[in-house]
Amino acid sequence: MSDEENFEAEEAEEEQEPEETGEEELGKEEQGEEEEEEKFPEIPLTEEIVSESISLLCKTGDGLAHAYVRLDIHDKEITDISILNSYIHLRYVDLTKNNLKDISPLNSLTHLLTLKADTNHLASARLEEMPYLQVASFNQNKIKAIDGVNHPLLEHLSMSFNEIHQISGLDPSKLNRLHTLELRGNKLTSTAGLYLPNLKNLFLGANLISSLEGLERLEHLTTLHLRDNQIGSLDGFSDCNKQLQYINLRGNNLASIKETKKLQCLPKLRAIVLSENPCEDDETCRIEVLVNLRRLERLDKEEYTDDDREEAEQLAEQRKQEELANEGEEVIDEDGDADG
Repeated sequence: MSDEENFEAEEAEEEQEPEETGEEELGKEEQGEEEEEEKFPEIPLTEEIVSESISLLCKTGDGLAHAYVRLDIHDKEITDISILNSYIHLRYVDLTKNNLKDISPLNSLTHLLTLKADTNHLASARLEEMPYLQVASFNQNKIKAIDGVNHPLLEHLSMSFNEIHQISGLDPSKLNRLHTLELRGNKLTSTAGLYLPNLKNLFLGANLISSLEGLERLEHLTTLHLRDNQIGSLDGFSDCNKQLQYINLRGNNLASIKETKKLQCLPKLRAIVLSENPCEDDETCRIEVLVNLRRLERLDKEEYTDDDREEAEQLAEQRKQEELANEGEEVIDEDGDADG
């Protein structure tokens, strides 16, 4: 897949973001949610449900037998999965859209590769270290802290639309294979706390972020989504972000196009999204951004044309000449003052 196709796929994914489940809706649910949760009838997972939901016969890890390794029990209002203690050969588990508050029985599933536990009532994603877990998703739960997710082979972690206030608990020595982290729709106010040198894709849209901190630690980051936050300044980027190619800043508080000059330290930056920012109201925004970021290939969804580049070059050269002229006048003035 080409870089351009990658960027289009990223934008498509961002467009699918379930905005209605963001901070406002979570705030409404907070009141009396404990009382509401108590009303759920107890529906434990049974052997019968498992037998109807299990599939994919494979060799066991030791190669001496066969076992079913996929379990899909999404949308069954299950409240208790204790029975899974004995299904130690499961590798792919989907628990989406149930009423689970506890997933600790999964600690017995040491061959687990993929776990989906979206849309439950989990207060924590904590599990014992899973030696083979590669993909884990805990979107739309009640999780307030990132802990217990330091699995050594984890590559993709998603904890969007929870109640997380700060990024902490991510151990870089354990998560050195993590390349994608999704924390959309939480209550983050800063990017501080991310020390994941091998992270490539970071999704932080629909938070309350106003401060960009700790980004210099993300040396391999290529894609950064910061849509729908409260960012008014682009301080925080550095030449350590030498792999960063795409930044989505749609729906923030950027009032000045001059802020984009702070992205000149990013040598591989190819595309940024600035729509729905105050600076977009400036009719010169498109060309001014290109003047500041000469290697940029796309702003929002529009590619820069050769004509755009020529106009930006001319404008930059004109300003350079004006600056030189002003500097010359200042020198003459200083000489005149000295003679006097």
